[in-house]
Amino acid sequence: MAHTATTDVLITGAGPVGLSAAAELRRHGVRCRLVDRLPARLPYAKAVGIQPRTLEIWDRMGLARTILEASAVLRGQLVYVNGRERARLDLTLPPEVPYGFAALPQYDTERLLEEYVAGLGTRIERGTELLSFTQDDGGVTARLRTASGTEEEVRAGYLIGCDGAHSTVRKGLGLTFEGAAFEEEYMLGDVEADWALPHGYGIRSVHHGADGTPDDVLVCVPLPGTGRYRMSMLVPPELSTRTRGDGPPSTTDARGDGDGVTHGLTTGEGRAPELHHLQAVVDRLAPVPAVLSRLRWSSVFRISHRIVDRYTDGRVFVAGDAAHIHPPTGAQGMNTGVQDACNLAWKLALVIRGEAGPALLATYDAERRPVGEEVVGRTVRHATRGIEADPDDPRAVLLREAQLLVGYRDGPLAPVTDVPPGAPGPGDRAPDCGGLTVPASAYPWRLLDVLRGRAGHVIVLYAADPARLTAAAETVRGLWEADGTARPSLEVIAVLARETAPAPAAPDALPVPAYRDAAGEFVRLYRPEGPTAFILRPDGHLATRFPLTEPTTLPSLHTWLKTLSTPPTRP
Repeated sequence: MAHTATTDVLITGAGPVGLSAAAELRRHGVRCRLVDRLPARLPYAKAVGIQPRTLEIWDRMGLARTILEASAVLRGQLVYVNGRERARLDLTLPPEVPYGFAALPQYDTERLLEEYVAGLGTRIERGTELLSFTQDDGGVTARLRTASGTEEEVRAGYLIGCDGAHSTVRKGLGLTFEGAAFEEEYMLGDVEADWALPHGYGIRSVHHGADGTPDDVLVCVPLPGTGRYRMSMLVPPELSTRTRGDGPPSTTDARGDGDGVTHGLTTGEGRAPELHHLQAVVDRLAPVPAVLSRLRWSSVFRISHRIVDRYTDGRVFVAGDAAHIHPPTGAQGMNTGVQDACNLAWKLALVIRGEAGPALLATYDAERRPVGEEVVGRTVRHATRGIEADPDDPRAVLLREAQLLVGYRDGPLAPVTDVPPGAPGPGDRAPDCGGLTVPASAYPWRLLDVLRGRAGHVIVLYAADPARLTAAAETVRGLWEADGTARPSLEVIAVLARETAPAPAAPDALPVPAYRDAAGEFVRLYRPEGPTAFILRPDGHLATRFPLTEPTTLPSLHTWLKTLSTPPTRP
């Protein structure tokens, strides 16, 4: 066995979740190794939907433009029952939301993330498999098998399992993975359809039998390219992965480990659907005549819904499909996993740099497992009854599907504080806003433009009085420079009210980067009541807010710092 090598974090699994974890860690200056047992990316359009919230996170990295240039727009969904249109869902979000819904095959998402991570100095170690691991108070010792067949021992501070539904890390921790498998099996295909349907709209066509229950289904998601879709439908009997007779489904996936988790693509089993299999379903269920062509790939797909009992155990964590699996309804899985990774990465970075206490890492499970539970439950309901059967009002349904309502107000990092009605509070998503101006720019900026490329926490100081902003900025700087204590990276920016007092002041007269709220959007969305400070987390959630009045400012900052080192227990 090769000698032990050392790194801060070992990540196993180089899908979108593992790559996002590596990207965030490297942005925060943390060393990591990223290994994947596969010799190359899989050529399948598995996860294709990209939610607006994920695009906001990737924008902070500076990656959103690259993703969008390769993506197709998703404008909505048309729902048909027994050949008749029953619902039309237009994916129209409030104007302050910077991004809409997009679609991109998973292999392209992985390629773009891989290029980004390589630019930060980390490359995927392909063909390298995690065999086993142990942990102690000082770190994790992992045993790897490399592409050459050599076994290597790696010593890491922490281990993140982003290794999918059949996770070696989850099994090594002995985590439970409670849930069940759907009885139905599906087939997927990446094809082109020649039909007269609106561009950019997904199609869900269901047939109800005599008893009123669904017995046939066709789901089509637009992909980049003319007439290109990823289609899913019930599998015909001759392609079923079930054992002969009435026995249970086969539990052998592409890895062949037979672990009992029936979830994901079945490749290499000789049952790949052909074009005529897909065409037969389209002939039955498509709302208009269609001819399919150019089948790029196809597979049988099995669905389970499961979630682990905890996302962390000591120095080892699970994220993405290693922690939660569920129906692909609404394109929630990959996006939830990416947000798992970003939530964990900034916390690991603070602890590794000695800028926060180890207790901060427990908040990963406290914040993200409730999100996973909600997503699993919701996608199961939507898979069986359809999203159009959701009892909430259409606006809430759309914002939830866009993952813009994910928040941690009840989590351990959200201090109890007075929040004006309708305003974002600690733990909520920090809204984007437009109309921010600076004298040297001929066009207004969005808040995301200001935050782009900033890896750490950002404190936004808002006031109408430039003198108040100057004093607040000096207070923050003074605390950070006071005694040399390691503290989280905190960049300070200021937002001047549309009309400053006692006279208009130029933003460039302030001692920190400053922008004028020329359109009044910051005030409308953040609802400050007088001079206010907002601390934004690296993952785009609001850490806290407090008045910029002495003696409030300094104690509020101390309280927030204490929360990072010793998160309080919430009832």
